[in-house]
Amino acid sequence: MSAPAEEVYRFYARPDALERLTPPWESTRIVAHGGGIEEPGSRVTLLVSLGPFSRKWVAEHTECEPGRMFHDRMISGPFRRWEHTHLFQPDGRRASWLEDRVEYELPFGSIGGFLFGAYARRRIEKLFAWRHRVTAEAFAERSSPAAGGGLSSFSAR
Repeated sequence: MSAPAEEVYRFYARPDALERLTPPWESTRIVAHGGGIEEPGSRVTLLVSLGPFSRKWVAEHTECEPGRMFHDRMISGPFRRWEHTHLFQPDGRRASWLEDRVEYELPFGSIGGFLFGAYARRRIEKLFAWRHRVTAEAFAERSSPAAGGGLSSFSAR
């Protein structure tokens, strides 16, 4: 990203960050939001729809190192397990790496993986590519060749 890690972190810590980072094609609505990323135990409840089906997704913020990382996990929702670590790593004074590490398990064990694994991975990759693009664009006007803009990564297991 063409901004210091602390600034990118603050972008993600804003109360409206989740709304801004949710792609328009995702049928997701925030129904409750209590606290922020710097408050372990704070929760956000989403209503996620896929076709005619909707499911609540309750995520809890569990860990935070301001300016460096925060972690959330799914308490209940469409996955069997979801753990998400957001990392903000400095790359010199004016640039940074944004990395999302996601570990998830689909419902229904190996059958769920067989039936929905490829679809879920593509959808998650598309989501994070969009989030990283939105984030990069928010800092684009500050971009310069020395800033090393456009550095981001996503990994899922």
